[in-house]
Amino acid sequence: MMGVGAAQVPAWGELVMGIIARLSSEIAYFRGAMRALQRSSSVIKNPHLTLRDKIESIAARYPANIALVSDGESLTYADMNARSNRYARWAMAQGLGKGDAIALLMPNRAEYLCAWFGFAKAGCITALLNTNLAGKSLAYCIDIAQARLILVDASLLPAFETARGLIAGPCRVFVCGPGGGLDPLLDLATCSGDNLAEGERVALTIADRAVYVYTSGTTGLPKAANINHSRVLRIMEGFSGATGATAADRMYVSMPLYHSTGGLCATGAVLTVGGTCVIREKFSASQFWNDIIAQQCTMFVYVGELCRYLLAAPPKPTDKAHHLRLCFGNGLRPEIFAAFRDRFGLGHVLEFYGATEGNISLFNFDSKPGSVGRIPKWAEKKYCVKIIAFDIETGQPVRGPDGFCIECRHGETGEIIAQILDDPDRPTNKFDGYADKAATEKKILRDGFAKGDAWFRSGDLMKRDDLGYFYFQDRIGDTFRWKGENVSTGEVAAVLGSFPGVKDVNVYGVAVPGLEGRAGMAALALDDAQHFDLAALRTHLATHLPDYARPLFLRIQDQIELTSTFKQRKVELVRDGFDPAAIADPLYFSDPAGPGFQVLTPAVFAQIAAGQIRL
Repeated sequence: MMGVGAAQVPAWGELVMGIIARLSSEIAYFRGAMRALQRSSSVIKNPHLTLRDKIESIAARYPANIALVSDGESLTYADMNARSNRYARWAMAQGLGKGDAIALLMPNRAEYLCAWFGFAKAGCITALLNTNLAGKSLAYCIDIAQARLILVDASLLPAFETARGLIAGPCRVFVCGPGGGLDPLLDLATCSGDNLAEGERVALTIADRAVYVYTSGTTGLPKAANINHSRVLRIMEGFSGATGATAADRMYVSMPLYHSTGGLCATGAVLTVGGTCVIREKFSASQFWNDIIAQQCTMFVYVGELCRYLLAAPPKPTDKAHHLRLCFGNGLRPEIFAAFRDRFGLGHVLEFYGATEGNISLFNFDSKPGSVGRIPKWAEKKYCVKIIAFDIETGQPVRGPDGFCIECRHGETGEIIAQILDDPDRPTNKFDGYADKAATEKKILRDGFAKGDAWFRSGDLMKRDDLGYFYFQDRIGDTFRWKGENVSTGEVAAVLGSFPGVKDVNVYGVAVPGLEGRAGMAALALDDAQHFDLAALRTHLATHLPDYARPLFLRIQDQIELTSTFKQRKVELVRDGFDPAAIADPLYFSDPAGPGFQVLTPAVFAQIAAGQIRL
């Protein structure tokens, strides 16, 4: 019998380790998925359970537990429920009832949740307004919700006044807090905090709308997504299960409460099980860890560039002096995933993917760097999600000779979609759309794989590997075509972001007169712009990217402009293009025939525009 040679032992060892790692991954996914499904299925099994019922039942179970903590205020579950009841009665006293919309413009604090919880108890729909908006955009958000009443915090009254005269619909305005003409908080004291009596309780179902949550508006005016009681509860319960939350958990939320990640996913994870939600008005990189340690938080939520900001801060001895067991969110870039996890000693980083209004939910339960989630083979039938071939130039899915869409093979990039089903037994497949019916229709792909079927279009480009892991590539509209090739802004940003001295980066395509497609351009925020090595950067790009993907233009900025939810703004950058006459920031051009990046002067710009410099 042939013996096992010494050289073969490591191979066997690697095989065994690989099998153990794969089993661990499968177990992690099974446990996480089962927790999420079990908790969210409680909503499906109880079709008459609304948010009003959930708040009251959890307050009855954990009356003395601390529910909400914000600056200078701490509310127990009994307090939160009582204050919500007062808001419900206040809304009804204003003549509002089921189906009426109330616009809420208030900073992050405990009062925020009590207000919209209370309005939901009264059957009203709360439009959760972005506190960074003003003027036309703010007025548009109020009008599209058809709000009959606007509740404005006194601190945001100056911003609201820029929009007041632009609001088309008739609605009353109330100001809360010091300096308000009419303070509903004072009126609240005259309202009972007891649960609504049977005669006061408007008939509600889980299909009734609870809130409007607005998209970020990175590519145009925001859209108001319809979120009914069922969806609110399924989001909250689902994230409670996915995170394994218990009454002992303390969630740190510095993300906006008007956005679903902070206001529904993070808060709901703990508020459905008797835990504590620690709310901060704004994110502060300098105070983040001190606050988490002082508040003894066990979880926090991140989004977008928050993790990059924390990683860029100088190391401190207290970087790992926390009690965190998990952080979760989306947008953690692959190139900093491991560095962020290791520096701060985070045992479990739970990246997820999903749209506020969409019917796709992915979770990366085993913290695989770079992945936004996974659907294992054994779970594929439960989730009808596909990646389909997409044409960057036409902006539409590719259809085969039979007229139907073409599903991508593993490793191929395409748009991720999910089938829309109006099936009570599969509520996660439903798409409730937006307040604007035209905007809703634009997100639906019809006759995708069979006549009469319908699919939710995510607008995101992804690829999937053989094990079912999904990898975000780009937003449709961000990816551009140059020299006949598709350029992923995410891939280019990852390469640029790995170069020493690059603090932050935003990649986009710009039109060049007389040429098809768009040339690559990158806005860079640098640690030290004066001593930055542009020559070495060009070598770095040539080493890691094909020539068509290498940015031809650089724009040096003090900082990369973000939305209030930490998403990069590209629209203004694309509009500015690369004209030095219109841009005050330093600009550089990588001449394909030259040695390196050079200052982009008006004379060089004129040569490019005239076609005298070949790109």
